[in-house]
Amino acid sequence: MSPLIPAFIPWFDLAGLAVFAASGALAAARHRQTLVTFAFFALVTGVGGGTVRDLLIGAPVFWVHDTRAAAVCLAVALLIWATPERWWRGAALDWFDAVGLAAYAVYGTAKALRYGIPPVPAAVMGVVAACVGGIIRDVLAGEPSILMRPELYVTAAALASSLHVGMVLAGVPFGVAAPVAAIAGFALRAAAIRWHLALPTYRGRS
Repeated sequence: MSPLIPAFIPWFDLAGLAVFAASGALAAARHRQTLVTFAFFALVTGVGGGTVRDLLIGAPVFWVHDTRAAAVCLAVALLIWATPERWWRGAALDWFDAVGLAAYAVYGTAKALRYGIPPVPAAVMGVVAACVGGIIRDVLAGEPSILMRPELYVTAAALASSLHVGMVLAGVPFGVAAPVAAIAGFALRAAAIRWHLALPTYRGRS
C-alpha cells in the first residue's frame, strides 16, 4: 500500500519539525545555554525521530536532502533566543512538544506507508518519528526521559499513528485521515498535560 501524499502534507511535516525544534530550543533556554546550544538542541530534536525513521524504512534521510529542514530548525532556535523569556514560560515546551508529537506521528506513518512498509510497522515508524527526537532532547538536557514517566506521551503518538493507518485501510481519503488522526493524538496528549493523565505503573507482586 502506497497512498499518494497530498500537497499539504510536506507543510504538515515542516510544521511538526518547527514545533519540535522549538521544544529543543526551549530545553536549552531552561538551562541558560548559548546560541550554539540552542541551535544544536533545536536541530537534534527536530530531525532526530525522522532520521531514525528514514534509516529504518530505507529512505534517504530527509534533512540531508531538503535544506528547508535544517533552516527551519535553526530559524526557530534564533527566534526563541531573540525573544523575551516571558513569552516561553510555563508549559510552553510541553504544548509545543504535543503539537509536534501529533504531526510527526501521522507524517512518519504516512511516509512509511508510501515506502511500502506494512500497516503495523508503519504505525510503529510513526511512533519512532514522533518520540525519538524528544527522548534525545531529554537525555542531552539531563532531564528524565519521557519514556521513564507514566504520563501519556508515547500512547498519544500511538493513537495518532494507528488511527491514521486504520482510516487509510478503511478507505478514508488520505487528506481527511491525516488531520483527523493528528487532532486525536494531540487531544489525548493535551488532556494528559491538562489533567495529568498517566498509565498505571508496575507494582510488582505483593
